[in-house]
Amino acid sequence: MRKVLTVQEAFSKQLRESCSISIRIKPKAGTMLPTTSPHSNGDPSPRDAARHTAGAKRYKYLRRLLYFRQMDFEFAIWQMLYLFTSPQRVYRNFHYRKQTKDQWARDDPAFLVLLSIWLCVSTIGFGLVLDMGVMETVKLLLWVVFVDCIGVGLLISTVMWFISNKYLLKHPSRNFDVEWGYAFDVHLNAFYPLLVILHFLQLFFINHLVVINSEWFLGYFVGNTLWLIAISYYLYITFLGYNALPFLTNTVVLLYPFALLGLLYILSISLGWNFTQGLCWFYKYRVK
Repeated sequence: MRKVLTVQEAFSKQLRESCSISIRIKPKAGTMLPTTSPHSNGDPSPRDAARHTAGAKRYKYLRRLLYFRQMDFEFAIWQMLYLFTSPQRVYRNFHYRKQTKDQWARDDPAFLVLLSIWLCVSTIGFGLVLDMGVMETVKLLLWVVFVDCIGVGLLISTVMWFISNKYLLKHPSRNFDVEWGYAFDVHLNAFYPLLVILHFLQLFFINHLVVINSEWFLGYFVGNTLWLIAISYYLYITFLGYNALPFLTNTVVLLYPFALLGLLYILSISLGWNFTQGLCWFYKYRVK
């Protein structure tokens, strides 16, 4: 009898152990397995953290430049249209990207590719309007792409990135800062309307319709007004870009240059300054 009880006790003990093991291993229905190690205190693993570093994001962005089929050109065209009519909607999409992909900056270079095409086409148009030769037009194109667009763009983006992180953060912390890629995207957004107005629409007025490359009043009035509209777009879209970030404060200071812009416009009309004429002279001087 004692031997039978001993066998039953051993069997019951083995059954209880197997049940407890199965309970510990099998997760509840509808739950997710943890993505971090039990000793990480909720912090992401080194592999997950590496995916969100600036270097990893930059590598992913540059790599996609080689795969046109992976670019969403339709969405990039949508953004270009709304930068003229309702730029706030463009930055609402940046909020959505932050929630879904944990980054403010674009991860799709389609916008940059289309902007580069616009820049090349409009620069060739400038070469034709200014009666430049083939080599002169090629030189102008290289100047505009690598100096005016890329060089100046990198400089402005870096300056705005530094200023926003240094002076505009509500609570300076390593957890909240402006991504450099986002600062570059804000510059590209603001640069696009300026490019279309000054490098495309203005072409039709330089030697035709109203000749703005001249000394008479109507010419520099129309030309300087186009400059006023283009730079106003740049300043306003830049302000919207940084104002969209919830961890920045006092972004209204980015609107202060409007006062200087208005004063400069009034002075230019009063004194007969012709900005378009100066731009044409500068482009011709570059390619000599």
